Amino acid sequence: MNNPLYDTMFAPYAGKDTPFLQLPEGGVITHAEFVNRAAQLAHALERYGVNTGDRVAVQVEKCPDMLALYAACAQLGAIFLPLNTAYKAAELAYFVGDSGAALLVGDPARADELDAVAKASGAAFATLDAAGGTLSDSADNQSQTFETVKRSEDDLAAFLYTSGTTGRSKGAMLSQKNLISNAATLKKLWQFTRDDVLLHALPIFHTHGLFVATNVMLMAGGSMVFMPKLDIDQMIEWMPRATAMMGVPTFYTRLLDDVRFDHSLTVNMRLFISGSAPLLADTHVAFEERTGHRILERYGMTETNMNTSNPYEGERRAGTVGLPLPDVALRVADGDGTELARGETGVVEVRGPNVFQGYWNMPEKTKEELREDGFFITGDLGVQDEEGYVTIVGRGKDLIISGGYNIYPKELELVLDAQVGVLESAVIGIPHDDLGEVPLAVLVPEAGVQIDLEAVKAAVNEALARFKQPREYRVLDGLPRNTMGKVQKVALREEFGT
Repeated sequence: MNNPLYDTMFAPYAGKDTPFLQLPEGGVITHAEFVNRAAQLAHALERYGVNTGDRVAVQVEKCPDMLALYAACAQLGAIFLPLNTAYKAAELAYFVGDSGAALLVGDPARADELDAVAKASGAAFATLDAAGGTLSDSADNQSQTFETVKRSEDDLAAFLYTSGTTGRSKGAMLSQKNLISNAATLKKLWQFTRDDVLLHALPIFHTHGLFVATNVMLMAGGSMVFMPKLDIDQMIEWMPRATAMMGVPTFYTRLLDDVRFDHSLTVNMRLFISGSAPLLADTHVAFEERTGHRILERYGMTETNMNTSNPYEGERRAGTVGLPLPDVALRVADGDGTELARGETGVVEVRGPNVFQGYWNMPEKTKEELREDGFFITGDLGVQDEEGYVTIVGRGKDLIISGGYNIYPKELELVLDAQVGVLESAVIGIPHDDLGEVPLAVLVPEAGVQIDLEAVKAAVNEALARFKQPREYRVLDGLPRNTMGKVQKVALREEFGT
């Protein structure tokens, strides 16, 4: 293939009038129309000075043209850099400057401030949203065919920047092979076909919505109900016509909070997938009781796309992220990379065609996290049982070392979450003059319930060794989360850790 990513994901649909994007507000974009639009946008990118190998930074609300821009970059051989729509101008300046982007594409409503960001980094600027914009206008009169630029599977296809909670955000470089291999594996593992209709309410600036959901559906040839964002009314309206859904835990808890969501609504559904944050055991149970479906959890990250998955056919174990993917080697290791025995807690490391190429302009950081034998040090603490199922117990930076003893927050959180009146919890380490640090527990009560802290403390005392028990408790209305639903413990440390 002359351009593996484009030739695999997009070219097969030229001239095919099969539905690809079903729009809740009305209308359908066929595969052929999508491919044609991508070609027009590839021409428009050239008009803005973008060449093969250039980075295209995109901060645009989810819309069909933004997705087509991903295809256009693949066809042109440019590197697609989607950015969280919540980022402010000062944050964008770092990403645009660090990546050396040739073009920044942004919301027309923020044109003045984003144009200034682009100019400061020597990038061009264009606008795009669901209603149009300068990039869209430039594309409208262009040819619907574009000569695909030759690329190899080792060429870079995308940058995704990490959240930067432990320092400067790092640009993870993803090759064509990284994206293609993972989509092919997941399509087969989760048994997606051209008959599938996926409810897509995820953002597409993140690996979950873009490189998992979209790429898998492109590989399968199915269609997506392309929702701009999570809208429970729309989801309930469309679910009887869909077959699958990918979401974060919030999707499932909000569905369960709606009395309209019941077994009859899900009779046509064959698969519910959850990721990006842990799903509470209570949610697993409630969902299965309500619908008869057992949610499938999987595990991935920015640098690797997906690494593990509970089986499509076979036991889906709540609390675990399943088994390593068929083409992924996984080990739980000590700090030196030596694999630990099954059942022991250590750092999860993975190797496979899904693992990224390194961090942009950070060779030392790349060397720190990519071992010479090809294993990537994820920084996640995990344990693998005798049957191979993996459980993530926390991030390495979340590990609490108190008086020389290791305390894993997840172990405490499982006990706390099981207590009467507790909806969810988060445990962090706070400084202690004598022990170095000790656990602090943040609890969120169930609606209309007042947590009995003395009862919680008694239950924890019964379940856990004294050194593991929280020295302090706080009760909040909710936990701070990022756009993908992950609890932001760094925010809790900033509030309570001094």
